[in-house]
Amino acid sequence: TSHACPSCGTSFPEPDPKLFSWNTRHGWCPACFGTGLKTAANIEDPEQLDLGNVEGLLHHGEPCPLCGGARLNPIARAVTFRALGPHQLAALPIGRAAAFFAALELDERETGIARDLISEIRGRLDFLRRVGLGYLALDRAAPTLSGGEAQRIRLAAQLGSNLRGVCYVLDEPTIGLHPRDNHLLLDTLGALRDRGNTLVVVEHDIDTIHRADHLIDLGPGAGTRGGEIVASGTLADIAAAPASATGLCLRAPLKHPMRPRRPIDDAHPALRVTEASLHNLRHISPRIPLARLTAVSGVSGSGKSTLARDIIQAKLRALLGDPDAARARRRGEIPPMPTTPAAVAGCRALAGWQAIGRVLEVDQTPIGKTPRSCPATYVGFWDAVRKLFADTFDARSHGWSAARFSFNTGAGRCPVCEGAGQTTVEMSFLPDVKAVCEACGGARFNPETLRVRWRDKSVADILAMEVDEAADFFAAHPAIAHPLQLLREVGLGYLTLGQPSPTLSGGEAQRIKLVTELAKVRPRPGEAVADGQPLPPARHTLYILDEPTVGLHMADVEKLIRVLHRLTGAGHTVLVIEHDLDVIAEADWLIDLGPEGGAEGGDIVAEGPPEAVMAVAASHTGRYLREFLAARGGSGE
Repeated sequence: TSHACPSCGTSFPEPDPKLFSWNTRHGWCPACFGTGLKTAANIEDPEQLDLGNVEGLLHHGEPCPLCGGARLNPIARAVTFRALGPHQLAALPIGRAAAFFAALELDERETGIARDLISEIRGRLDFLRRVGLGYLALDRAAPTLSGGEAQRIRLAAQLGSNLRGVCYVLDEPTIGLHPRDNHLLLDTLGALRDRGNTLVVVEHDIDTIHRADHLIDLGPGAGTRGGEIVASGTLADIAAAPASATGLCLRAPLKHPMRPRRPIDDAHPALRVTEASLHNLRHISPRIPLARLTAVSGVSGSGKSTLARDIIQAKLRALLGDPDAARARRRGEIPPMPTTPAAVAGCRALAGWQAIGRVLEVDQTPIGKTPRSCPATYVGFWDAVRKLFADTFDARSHGWSAARFSFNTGAGRCPVCEGAGQTTVEMSFLPDVKAVCEACGGARFNPETLRVRWRDKSVADILAMEVDEAADFFAAHPAIAHPLQLLREVGLGYLTLGQPSPTLSGGEAQRIKLVTELAKVRPRPGEAVADGQPLPPARHTLYILDEPTVGLHMADVEKLIRVLHRLTGAGHTVLVIEHDLDVIAEADWLIDLGPEGGAEGGDIVAEGPPEAVMAVAASHTGRYLREFLAARGGSGE
């Protein structure tokens, strides 16, 4: 009644909901301002926290020394309900929190206070479980969520709104979901529809396609070759459309394995992790065979990214240096790699790393942030094109070198747009607008440079070529034709050589990165590399891909698989985190984590070739893979 201690006389403020929020001054920890992490020493006031640039103000893996990561001040932490403080309740995974409130029994006084509140809490936790997020902790920091997780959280919020007549637009909501959890999400979407709402879903997932009431298939190709409605209607209508790439994949799906599996015995060289225990991993000791395609599978939150990125990639980076250092080491510009590993956090030991010269994550981040970046410059064959133009009679008569035909620097580029091909128009109170450069018309070069011709084409004409056309045009020049042919083989023949990087999708950017790597793996003159044998350490790369099928059509997934097989066939090692069953079925080695997510995950449920994983009854991935292959007449039975 007096909010004071009768023994020491210490008084406390009257409890208020703001006291239990780490987003307000009333509740946050005075040392970390509610972040839960140790802040820089010179931060004494929350006004100095630039929330748009928190990276430079927080000391990562280090929790706040005052609150221990709880985010709340001591008074807020001291208030308990059923022996749990607010920070302890918030630390529970959604599934365990739902069980806590489902089993909660209230006395008469508590019922009068919390009856409606408990009902609301139970409902919202149930919505989060129904979209496959039962493994997430309630206090999980938003920046650590994947795009798919963030989208499903917003979807769960809409489930609780009880609105009618709303049009929801979802862009690939199944991203990051294991096939086991797909039906939970699809049931949720069906519940929204049944309330009288309209849902427009952009998806490549076959289960979602089967559940749709109406399908619209765009194409027939991509980029400038698409944009038409190829087919619309029911699943049968799409499957029957002869011009539909989706229909073709429905009529004649991939048969697995696409190529014979490469053998892996106990003596095969491998990268071996001993007792990985970071986050929810339970002292697991997997191995990653070298010169093989290894997939890490498991339900959402089972520890896949922790193993592949936070342990294997991070530790190899610490041991080998970044990719630039690895290239410099191969050229002899810096000392060779150490022969003994440094301290390896997150696992007891990492063996076999000396057989790898470089680790590279091939993700879907843009290949460049400015319009001057394009496939021709990123893949690296533009230098060879510039040399061809520099060798023409007109260029030599002017004394121009290859630098004249660069749109990044030099006197040859358009002086108005500085080689970007477009200018930025600043708009008052509105976002800036990009417009085609009026001086060069988007050609990027000045008129004098554009007068130089090679095989009756100006340098701007070359940039405007599609990859398919350019591959034939430069057929007699292997240094240019080879990467162009690779771009064509991975399904990017529709791109123009000078297409600005910001206009590329994540999947397109990732495949361009893979082509850049493939262009480097041609055997040297006189060198014979046995299929599936690891390259020497100086040339051996471990490629790590986190869900590379995101945004890819079923036809593009097949092309991606062939690229990954080419990398392993050339002697490199590929480690991929994936839920897509087409990719999993093609793996030489499968590490299935689980059995569930969060605190109930982190174990190796099964490890070995896909056939061995399918034989393990406890493996969710094995069960769905078995059903998937059986439905396609493959090796699932």
